[in-house]
Amino acid sequence: MLTIDGIPLHPLLVHAVVVLLPLAALGSVAIALVPGWRRKYAWPVLGVTLAGVAAVPVAKQAGEDFQAALEKSTGVQNPAIQTHAELGTMLLPIALGFGVAVIALLVAGRLADRERAAEVSTTKTWRIISVVVSVLVVLLAVGTTVQTVRTGHSGSSAVWKGIGS
Repeated sequence: MLTIDGIPLHPLLVHAVVVLLPLAALGSVAIALVPGWRRKYAWPVLGVTLAGVAAVPVAKQAGEDFQAALEKSTGVQNPAIQTHAELGTMLLPIALGFGVAVIALLVAGRLADRERAAEVSTTKTWRIISVVVSVLVVLLAVGTTVQTVRTGHSGSSAVWKGIGS
């Protein structure tokens, strides 16, 4: 198990997930709803989104290592930690889908902007796609945030309830 100054790496990496994913969700919703902001803030939102999504599998792997070390040292499988691990496993595909949707929004938005600039009134394909992808981004942003909170809450509950017993 990897540690930093004796502290397991998982609790430290979790902070990247619980800060970056909701921040990315907030930013992506903003750029999905306000196209002018998308043009201005696309790169920062993309950077935060990619960092948040990338932090999920790293935190997940560190958590699995931490769980294995705890089970080895105590000889006990904690059901609360198992629930936390399962929620973390569910977060990964949701976060990946969210990341892909944000990238799709930026691409579709850029193409919609070009279509709008060409002032071809008969062609609205990318503008329609951009709206559909915007709705998808908002839904996945909410789902990612909810699953992040559920996962984080189950982990912190497992820790704090374990301290008192």
